[in-house]
Amino acid sequence: MELESKIYIAGHRGMVGSAILRNLRNKGYTNFLLKTSHELDLRDQKSVNDLFKEYQPEYVFLAAAKVGGIIANNSYRAEFLYDNLMMESNIINSAHQSKVKKLLFLGSSCIYPKFAAQPLKEESLLSDYLEQTNEPYAIAKIAGIKLTEAYRDQYDCNFISAMPTNLYGTGDNYHPQNSHVIPGMIHKFYKAIQENKSEVELWGTGSPMREFMHSDDLAEALVFLMNSYNEKQFINIGTGEEVSIKQLAEMIKTTTGFEGQIKFDSSKPDGTPRKLMDSSKIKSLGWQPRIGLKEGLERTWGEYQELIKK
Repeated sequence: MELESKIYIAGHRGMVGSAILRNLRNKGYTNFLLKTSHELDLRDQKSVNDLFKEYQPEYVFLAAAKVGGIIANNSYRAEFLYDNLMMESNIINSAHQSKVKKLLFLGSSCIYPKFAAQPLKEESLLSDYLEQTNEPYAIAKIAGIKLTEAYRDQYDCNFISAMPTNLYGTGDNYHPQNSHVIPGMIHKFYKAIQENKSEVELWGTGSPMREFMHSDDLAEALVFLMNSYNEKQFINIGTGEEVSIKQLAEMIKTTTGFEGQIKFDSSKPDGTPRKLMDSSKIKSLGWQPRIGLKEGLERTWGEYQELIKK
């Protein structure tokens, strides 16, 4: 990408899209195509086609998605499948038709089978059954990967895909039911502090192992890939470090200053027992994460406190 290249960030107001935008602006890029969901319904094929015809973007970051945690994924299964299929299909096809120079599709680590060998290698895709709770979202993301590969094969498009590990960071969703694990926990601990509760109750057993990456690290990786990676094979992006949900809860308890107890409700689902990405490929190309979990949690807690003041 040149500094003056026209860059379309689909989903620029979300956690990942906004991180990409910040990263690019900090690097001196200036020519952005940005549309909110109120201005453009990405599920509408004609609207997306018209956007590409009118503005002719050269590079596309496909970070738009309907996202959420276990509860949201399980409760809105049709929406997660339909909305994500439509958004990615419309953008990828329009990008082909308008002959964009390059497109990067953002997937998710949930594409991997529930009991795939750890750490998760790119080759494990479609080797076994998916985790049931987020299967619709995973299927939509797998379809996005296969679309980028198919458009490469049939039309010689330079479309690539990246699979990030579990994310958190600036602009995350703190909804008590629909959020991911870190923002959900931060919100729960904050509420417990405000209400002088003696304990915080969390879903599951606390035993699942997870890897977490700050959205700013992901943005750096995605810009790196857009500028240097041109292979058909999708590529994992992770830190290589994992913690149990119980360890994470203890870290967030310390970060927030909560002085009570942590209780786990084992009647609630855990999700996948372990999820660690094998990110050796992107690291071999020269990218490394910079933000450790402790630093990232402290930064996120500070941002959350500023957010609730508004």
